[in-house]
Amino acid sequence: MMRIDAHQHYWSLGLGHNDWPPPDLAPIYRDFTPDDLKPHLVAAGVAKTVLVQAAPNLAETEFLLALAAREETVAAVVGWVDVWSPTARADLERFKRHSKFRGIRPMLQGIDDTFCILQREAIRTLEMLPGLGLRLDVLIQPRHVPVIAALADRLPELHIVIDHGAKPLIAKGILEPWRSDMAALARRRNVCVKLSGLVTEAGAGWSVDELKPYAQHLLDVFGPQRVMFGSDWPVVNLDASYGDWWMAANALLAGFDETDRNAVLCATAAGFYGIEI
Repeated sequence: MMRIDAHQHYWSLGLGHNDWPPPDLAPIYRDFTPDDLKPHLVAAGVAKTVLVQAAPNLAETEFLLALAAREETVAAVVGWVDVWSPTARADLERFKRHSKFRGIRPMLQGIDDTFCILQREAIRTLEMLPGLGLRLDVLIQPRHVPVIAALADRLPELHIVIDHGAKPLIAKGILEPWRSDMAALARRRNVCVKLSGLVTEAGAGWSVDELKPYAQHLLDVFGPQRVMFGSDWPVVNLDASYGDWWMAANALLAGFDETDRNAVLCATAAGFYGIEI
């Protein structure tokens, strides 16, 4: 069956629109291109990917869309617009002309105001997305989970996916209140979650057993039909290889039947992002 990686990045530092990663993150402080990723996709049997923004500016989204137009492995692009800006509609409509543009991702984790996504200007932008056939990725921390639940209630037609399981504090072994808040969020049927980024939150020396309480909780409360695998490559390279995380994710799914495994590894992402399989 087809396999989809629902979360990966490319960047070219010399173009000037990426101010991240910084030089001290040596394993990922260089350009990453489709040629770098393809051997890993082949080894894992992954046919398609979702290319996600990594910089909060329009120039990077334009770069990603241009790359996706010539790269057949990229099935969908999640870009960025300033959701608080009066130009947001025009930017969305312009990007929507690209056939692979599927949604946007505000980088909420880096904003001090935990509630900023509920501001009137942001709501005005986000309520446009369903009519444009677009989705919302959210890059958040545990502090934001109740806020996204409120957003999902406010905009029930908006399809939302939580990146990296909302970044639980795995390295500290902390489950609450993340566990309870994610269970409450999962009751909103317009919300999905990505099984991604967990090794980075666990840090060096991570193990499948360390990840399991967090991954299992996501699978339990959302169900496999609302969970999608993502590599978070090349960020994953900080603590693991693509293959390491691919094998760990499959180990975390070992108790599931083929239908549920296929949901996490393909069908959930295909349905959410409108990817033909």
